[in-house]
Formats: sequence, C-alpha cells, structure tokens
Amino acid sequence: MLNKRLVIRYIFIISVFLMLGMSTQSNAAASPTEQTAVFAGGCFWGVDAVFKHVKGVSDVQSGYAGGNAATAHYEQVSTGDTGHAESVRIRFNPKQITYQQLLQVFFNAAHDPTELNRQGPDDGNQYRSVIFYTTIEQQKIAQSYIKALTASHKFSSPIVTQIVPLQQFYPAEKYHQNYCAIHPDNPYIIINDMPKLKRLCNQFPALYQ
Repeated sequence: MLNKRLVIRYIFIISVFLMLGMSTQSNAAASPTEQTAVFAGGCFWGVDAVFKHVKGVSDVQSGYAGGNAATAHYEQVSTGDTGHAESVRIRFNPKQITYQQLLQVFFNAAHDPTELNRQGPDDGNQYRSVIFYTTIEQQKIAQSYIKALTASHKFSSPIVTQIVPLQQFYPAEKYHQNYCAIHPDNPYIIINDMPKLKRLCNQFPALYQ
C-alpha cells in the first residue's frame, strides 16, 4: 500500500501538470496567428493558383460555398442549380498580408469582377464573383474597397461581386486541389490561368512568391 504522504505528493504533481496544460491551451486559443478568407471568382483552379503564390498565405483549398452539404459535389455544382459557387478558402497571416491586400489581388489578378455569372469561357451561376466574409470587419473592408474601386472608374463596366456571409465551406474533390501546379500543360490552364499568375507577378511583385 502506498504511503499517504507519497499519494499526496503524486496528486500535487498531477494537479500542477493539469494546470500547466490548461494554461497553454488557453493562451493558444486566445492568440490565433491566422485568419480565413473565402473568395469565388470563376473556376477555382485559377483562383487557387494565384493565392498559392501570395506571400503571407499559408494554405489555399478549392471548394464550394453558398449551398448546402448535400449538393457540395462537382457533378451537382456544375449544373448551376445548387446555390454553390466554386470558391477558395485562404488561410493567411494578417501580420504578413492584410485582408485588403488579398482583395486587391482578387480584383486585379485573380478574376474579372465585372462578369456576371460567368468568368472567361465558363458560364453559369456557379462561376459568379463572391466575397464570402467571415467577420463583420471583413464585410466592412470589402464594401469600402468596392466603393473605392467603383469611384475610381478602374473598370469600364459595373462591379457585380456579391458580398455575403460565409455559412459553410465544403472542400472540393481531391483531383481539383492544386490543379494548376499539377497540370501546367493543360490547354485550359495555359490559356486562362497562366495569364492570372503573370498579372499577379507584374502588378504585385512585392507579394509574389
């Protein structure tokens, strides 16, 4: 049988470890280093490729947003009747790149915000231009940025980009992930997506990686 004093000592040591563990978890939860942005701007292959070359971005995933889980599959989304838009979820470090800088890349390099329910050769509601904001701050930044872009007359046609709250993001099928990098010789990629990377490099050389 264990000595009573030894048992008390074990209990004390275990309590200290538990307190340290709780303290570490609390600090980690209280000071996150990354934020999330979700954009839709046509086929997700090209948008994904652009943001994977942006400094301060740690992860980009192609997927679907705007519809429900039951219809978050490529075959169904492709009909244009699910409410989903082909989207990308971006994880970024706000100390290295701001949300407004991501918007600048989205509007000037990743897609054409004046095309309604289409993008380049792709036509349909699933290819619409959307900012799915995850916080009220993102909503305000996006609204202000579009207002400033409109006032600047940078685009000859009206900006049709929607600004809506993100309900849920559903990752796309594995074969869609990192498609541009895996299939650089695909004619679609060469014609439609490589020019986006070139625009990113030319217009945002400080952000390009």
